[in-house]
Amino acid sequence: MKTVGEIIRELRLGRELTLEALARSVGTTKSYLSMIENHRVAKPPSEKLLERLEQVFGVTEGRLRHAGDLERAPQVVRKQVKQLACDAARGRELASFLSASATGGNGGCGKNLDELYRSGELRRRIERTLASADTDKADDGVHKVDLYRVPLVNKVAAGYPTDFTDLDYPARVADEYLSSPGLDDLDAFAATVVGASMEPDYREGDIVVFSPAAEVTDGSDCFVRLEPDHETTFKRVYFGEGGSLVRLQPLNPKFPASVHDRERVAGLYRAVFRYSKL
Repeated sequence: MKTVGEIIRELRLGRELTLEALARSVGTTKSYLSMIENHRVAKPPSEKLLERLEQVFGVTEGRLRHAGDLERAPQVVRKQVKQLACDAARGRELASFLSASATGGNGGCGKNLDELYRSGELRRRIERTLASADTDKADDGVHKVDLYRVPLVNKVAAGYPTDFTDLDYPARVADEYLSSPGLDDLDAFAATVVGASMEPDYREGDIVVFSPAAEVTDGSDCFVRLEPDHETTFKRVYFGEGGSLVRLQPLNPKFPASVHDRERVAGLYRAVFRYSKL
């Protein structure tokens, strides 16, 4: 199943709209739309923004909002929905084959069901369908994704905010991967620490795994994305003023803390593993 960002990008390109033109049409920023398309925001867009996008694209009412609701759901629910969608797709494919076979259509190669049964082709077709279902369930409904291999995308500054690039790789893809046994988040990523602001807990050269699915609370160590300049940093996070302010606190007392409006914080991804040299 496609993410909200993937759907938006597909619809935008299909209508030959630039990010800038689409942003003007729905009353948001080009950079924010870019982060949505590239799965770089902690939460899906608001329902109001998704509704405006549906109107601009002229798609079925609720299509994007339904995808947003699914992304907000707990990960176990998303996996179950994906599995049900895969099962339903296989069922439709098998039903189409059987229907075509019964009527002598092209899908059945001109054979009827009795012939398919006697030849063993029907049994083989059903066994293939069931075998693919078992494989999907072993992979939590997602093809060719190893839950324990996390993409190492780039570096994160443990100091002052700095530009970050993931080398324009699509989600879950990188040149390097590392193992994180027990991590159950398909969107997790890893980055190498640069700088000294998170010492002594994290040192330069450490590799930290961040999980978008992990809950962020006061005192969480997070990969932080800041708008409008795509700045990122690695800090301990605290919330103030009822959640309207975010304080980014270094662990190293030589570095100052900074406070930002919540609207400026485009993404908070909690650290869940650390790999350090002995």
